[in-house]
Amino acid sequence: MGSFWVLVARLLGVTTLSTYEGLDRSQSPLQLTDSHSHVETSLVSTAAKDPLHFRPPGHRQDKGDGFDFKCDYRKMVGWEKCSTPEDRSCWLVNKKTGERFDINTDYENYYPTGTTREYFITVDKSNITADGYTFYGATVFNETYPGPWIQACWGDTVKVHVRNLNPDRGTSIHWHGIRQLNTMHMDGVNGITQCPIAPGSTFTYEWKVMQYGSSWYHSHYSEQYGDGAVGPITLHGPSSAPYDEAADIPLLMTDWRHGSLFPVGNMLEERWIQSILLNGIGNVTKFGARKVQNTSKIPKPYTLTFTADKVYEDEPPELEVPNSRPKRYLLRLINTSIGSTFIFSIDNHLLSIVSADFVPIYPYLNSSILVGIGQRYNVIVEANPRNNTKQPLDSNENYWIRTWVAPNCGAGVVINKDSKETYMQTGILRYNKSSTEDPESKPWTDISMACSDETATSLRPVLPWVVEDPINVMSTESKIQHMAVISGPPADPIPSFPQASYSFRNVSGGINGPNPLQINFSDPVFLNLDNDEPFKNKLWEIYPEGRPNQTDWVWLAITVDYSPDGDTSAHPIHLHGHDFAILQQAEKTTYVPENIHLNLINPPRRDVVLMPKSGFIIIAFKADNPGAWLLHCHIASHASQGLALQILERQADAAAMWPKASPAAQTAATLCSSWDSWVAASYTSTPTPLPDDSGI
Repeated sequence: MGSFWVLVARLLGVTTLSTYEGLDRSQSPLQLTDSHSHVETSLVSTAAKDPLHFRPPGHRQDKGDGFDFKCDYRKMVGWEKCSTPEDRSCWLVNKKTGERFDINTDYENYYPTGTTREYFITVDKSNITADGYTFYGATVFNETYPGPWIQACWGDTVKVHVRNLNPDRGTSIHWHGIRQLNTMHMDGVNGITQCPIAPGSTFTYEWKVMQYGSSWYHSHYSEQYGDGAVGPITLHGPSSAPYDEAADIPLLMTDWRHGSLFPVGNMLEERWIQSILLNGIGNVTKFGARKVQNTSKIPKPYTLTFTADKVYEDEPPELEVPNSRPKRYLLRLINTSIGSTFIFSIDNHLLSIVSADFVPIYPYLNSSILVGIGQRYNVIVEANPRNNTKQPLDSNENYWIRTWVAPNCGAGVVINKDSKETYMQTGILRYNKSSTEDPESKPWTDISMACSDETATSLRPVLPWVVEDPINVMSTESKIQHMAVISGPPADPIPSFPQASYSFRNVSGGINGPNPLQINFSDPVFLNLDNDEPFKNKLWEIYPEGRPNQTDWVWLAITVDYSPDGDTSAHPIHLHGHDFAILQQAEKTTYVPENIHLNLINPPRRDVVLMPKSGFIIIAFKADNPGAWLLHCHIASHASQGLALQILERQADAAAMWPKASPAAQTAATLCSSWDSWVAASYTSTPTPLPDDSGI
């Protein structure tokens, strides 16, 4: 039956061209669907003259698909772009009024008026050969890995039509880090914000671009994103440091398997054949407890090209020779792994880090950067390799791009013993694009392999927060609500959840045993916002209604409960619907009152934080986004095994925004009806369409 509905969907895709025109144009944004789309081609020749219709800063014009993209602010009469290679902090300016949208704008409340970007994505199975060994039946977007590059500009609206052509599984797509203010139902978490999209069905996501920076989108249907259902997101906007060009497409780092993670208990050998990919390219022979023989040609490493051309600044009158400097390139780093934390570096080149997740920060220099699962960093690199006795310049001007797996920092890949000195060489930076030589460059000698986030004092947001006392005060002794990570199955096995082996424990609430989260695909929270019954006896945190004209804060302390035979991984903790402030991130420290030292004045903030293996974190977020939001570990197997909880925020406001009769709720109910019909027709199949894990 699943195959039947997929066939129907494919036929509809042929006959309904008005709705799905351009469906097969993967890796490239489709034309806009508003009135501007019909005159797009005529505007190309005049775009340079239009100060409100322009290529994003540093966007290369010679790269083909995805690089003909333009920001469109033609609705903002009187405004013009103001970003220059020497000052990327300004985005738009109104010279008559003096108003600006720039790096200091409070983007949580103010953003420009852009246009609508419309994309069409299919979810289907495809055979992917990324590293010399084919993954048969990978689940990918638009038959490519990584999926299509979604681009938008600050203030745009993004609409993505998702059609599920996978005959065996449902799907849903999460837009990682997108705030989704007042659009909980677009967050893409099946069982919470929607039912899964059944095979043959279509669902349209729509969200506002209030932030800017780098991110990714991925399936949130069980461990499906580990089968390949991921793609990059770039939201163009200002930067806290100047640059000249953006270096090609975003750099996606990932661990990779060669067999499906379904069913969740799958022990087939292909699932355990591992490698590391940089933008979908790797070398399978370097990984695994025993060396794996490739079955097809190993692809050449992913390559970036810099030019050594000097950029000339304005010539001072007293000088005969103009000032010059090396060209500066923007790189967008994204970790899309299911289990590996990476340390990224480029031989002989320093990184200037300018944003953490979607938060612009004051720039700082480092030779490497640790990128946890789900984390993103924008970095700027000068085309000016450093020369020293331990790191001489490469004679051919080629330099290794390295992605080390941080040891003991998650469920990382196993490295072949013969490849320990070379496995991290996943890309090449070339100054001569015609060169084919492998680099002879040496790695930086001061790179830390510690399983630790970037130093908190380095991650200073440009737009400051001052964190106030929490509304979830637990007691007079400790006003901080305490949650603990537990490894190990519940004392009483859950028949529908045999994989349960991780959970959060509400220490402040007096809950001692494991309580792994498992959602109900057919009964999402979004359709129960006016009903407390689904929240009883579940791992939920329910917070009071917001106070008028005030900012309410929620604080959470998270620790780890260890058992002698339990897992001691660091956990990348991700919160949906919010950025959070990191009030404290302590390693090798016991969570007791005398060890609590909070930073409430402009602390680091982001949407993924690395929970230390031994220590604690204290985070705070604004309770300003009504709805149900997921907090979970981003190690895919841990989330699959129950390490997640739901936060119900301002329930009365959410219920009032989306009553059962609202269009959004009606659309969600229709999607659920399609899902239930497919399950009823397919449940007798083997394997069953329902996972035996948490569902997220």
